[in-house]
Amino acid sequence: MIRWRKGEVTRVRREWPGAVELEVATADGACRALAYPALVGRPEPGDAVLLNTTALAMGLGTGGYAMVVAVPDRLPPDPAGPGHLVKARYTPLQATVAGADEQGSPYHEALRDADSLDGMPVVIADLHSALPAILCGLYAPGGDGGRERPRVAYVMQDGGALPAWFSMSCAELKAREWLCGVITVGQAFGGDLEAVTLHTGLLAARHVLDADVAVVAQGPGNLGTGTRWGFSGVCAGEAVNATAVLSGRPVAALRISEGDRRDRHIGVSHHSLTAYGRVALAPARVVLPELPGELGDRVREQAAPLAVRHDLVTVPVDGLLDALKAAPVRLSTMGRGLEEDLAYFLASAAAGRHAADLLGS
Repeated sequence: MIRWRKGEVTRVRREWPGAVELEVATADGACRALAYPALVGRPEPGDAVLLNTTALAMGLGTGGYAMVVAVPDRLPPDPAGPGHLVKARYTPLQATVAGADEQGSPYHEALRDADSLDGMPVVIADLHSALPAILCGLYAPGGDGGRERPRVAYVMQDGGALPAWFSMSCAELKAREWLCGVITVGQAFGGDLEAVTLHTGLLAARHVLDADVAVVAQGPGNLGTGTRWGFSGVCAGEAVNATAVLSGRPVAALRISEGDRRDRHIGVSHHSLTAYGRVALAPARVVLPELPGELGDRVREQAAPLAVRHDLVTVPVDGLLDALKAAPVRLSTMGRGLEEDLAYFLASAAAGRHAADLLGS
C-alpha cells in the first residue's frame, strides 16, 4: 500500500506556489521529494522528513516524487481561520478548507440559489496537459473575433492529482494572468476557491470569479487500466452533463494522438469515445480539428458515431501552431512535447478556438 522511508533534506531544488521540491538523503540513496507547505510546513536543509516513496517505487512519470508526509521534529502550527469542508476525507492527511459554497463563506449567498451558467462556454478535456493548449487556442489572434480577452477559470476535478499545488502549469498560467483562478472540486483541493461538487465549482467560476469561459479537466496524473471503463477520464462525460444541466455550453475537446505507442489512443482515444459517446447524456459541441492526410481521415471516421448525440464541429487549425509555440508553459503530454505529438495539442487548441468563437454568438 504505502512505502515509508525516513530521510534528511539536503537541499531545496526549486519551488512554486504551494509546493517545494527537495533533495532528500535516505537509506536507499538520494531522491527527489515534494512537500506541500500548507499541509506539512516548509522543510529546510537538515530537517528529518517522513516520506511516502510509493510513486518512486512504481516509476511513475507524472508523479515520480517521494512525498513528504511530515517534518516530525518541526510540526507546523495549527491552522487558523474558517473552513469546514474536509477533503482527502478519512485519509491520514485529510485537511479542512474553506469552501466557496459552505455556510459562512462570503460567496454563500451568491451560490446558495445559483442555478445557471448563463450560457457560459465550458471546454472539457480528458487530460490536464490539454489546459495550456486550450488557452492557446482561446487567446490565439483572430480566434475571438477581436473581442476583449476573456476571463478563463480552470475547474480541476479529482481524477488525477488531488492538490492543485502539484501543477506547475497552473501556477505559471495564473502568474501570467492566463487564468483568473483555479477551483478545486470533489476531493481535489488547493485551488483559489474550493467547492464540494463540479456543479458548484462551475457556478463559482461564473458567479464568483466572473469567468467568461471555464475549462474542466483532471489534475495531473490520470489513471488508466487499458479497459473500456477503467480510466479516470470518464469524468469528462460527467462534466458534459453537469455543464448542460446548469445551462452552460459544453465544448468537448477530443484526445487525439499521432505519437502514442498504444493503438487505443491513436487517432481519437478510446477515452474520448467512451466518455462522450457513452457517459455524456447531454449534447455537446465536439470539436474536430481540421487535420490533413490519413490522420485527419481516421479522426473523422472514429468520431462519426458521436454525431448520434453531439454536434460535430470542424475547426480550422491555421495559426494554432504558432500560438502553441508561444505558450507560456512547457507543453507535454505523457512525456511527449509539441513536436512529438502535434495533433494532441492542435486538437486541444481547436477546442479553445471554438469556445472563443462562441463568445461572439
